[in-house]
Amino acid sequence: MSGTVRWRPTATAETLRLRAGVLASIRAFFAERGLMEVETPALSAAGTTDVHIEPLTAQARRLDDAPLYLSTSPELAMKRLLAGGCGDIYQICRVFRDGELGRWHQPEFTLLEWYRVGWDEQALMSEVETLLKRVVGAHRALAPTVRMSYREAFVACLDVDPLGHAHRVRDRLEALGVDVPRRLADDALLELAFGTAVAPRLNPDAITFVDGFPRQQAALARIKPTEPPVAARFEVFLGGVELANGFDELTDEAEQRTRFEVDRRRRRAAGRRAPPVDEAFLAALAHGLPRCAGVAVGVDRLIAVAAGLESLGEAMSFAHAPKG
Repeated sequence: MSGTVRWRPTATAETLRLRAGVLASIRAFFAERGLMEVETPALSAAGTTDVHIEPLTAQARRLDDAPLYLSTSPELAMKRLLAGGCGDIYQICRVFRDGELGRWHQPEFTLLEWYRVGWDEQALMSEVETLLKRVVGAHRALAPTVRMSYREAFVACLDVDPLGHAHRVRDRLEALGVDVPRRLADDALLELAFGTAVAPRLNPDAITFVDGFPRQQAALARIKPTEPPVAARFEVFLGGVELANGFDELTDEAEQRTRFEVDRRRRRAAGRRAPPVDEAFLAALAHGLPRCAGVAVGVDRLIAVAAGLESLGEAMSFAHAPKG
């Protein structure tokens, strides 16, 4: 039996040494800048309402009969720390997401998340760039960093303005041979276009920032009073993959509650579980979350890109594999 059991690590010893060096470099980076490392619970009575993420559940008999949710991100708990006056903080932790298993996805992975009090997303992007250049630049050559708006990315890659011209986005995708469902809502259409035709065309050798996402994709970001209004949100790409997602954080409790409830209605309409809203987080917002910006970086993807690996699993000690 032992001969058929998969016991070997999915990462080489060389990659694991590189991984240890990257984690040490990240911690040194934040120590130099005075950020405090924190830890938050992996179990919560509330789960993510994000329609793009499916939480994993667990039970602890001494806590409650209701299902508990494994953390998909430390974001809400870390913002409770910010509301409690902790100041600039970061965390490196394992997170869990159901239904994610593929070349660049695993049901559990390592996330780096940090918050800067008094900053906006533009200032945070500069710090993200500095960190990525230090970590990745030590292992591979990088082209000059690129910053572009969501609108500019669509114009550059699809020659179409996505804000107010969704019908033209559909035409461009179909011309490229992308199968577009006929009744796809505009927001879902833009997400499909971004994932299939925009992000893959970004320079894989350059750290690329895309900001100013449509307001419908704001998630936990504030809305900027531009014309049209856009989300104060950015994503970061390198090596052909998304590495990070950041926000100028929404601090309005009523608006955040409304967004959570909209997500829950969308989940129920799709026949999916709608986890309870995190009331502790909303209470922290009501108490007062300071103006801040935050970002989450996929550590395993970061290591894979730095090492020139072909998949996420190669950057992890023991990656999960599909059955069969």
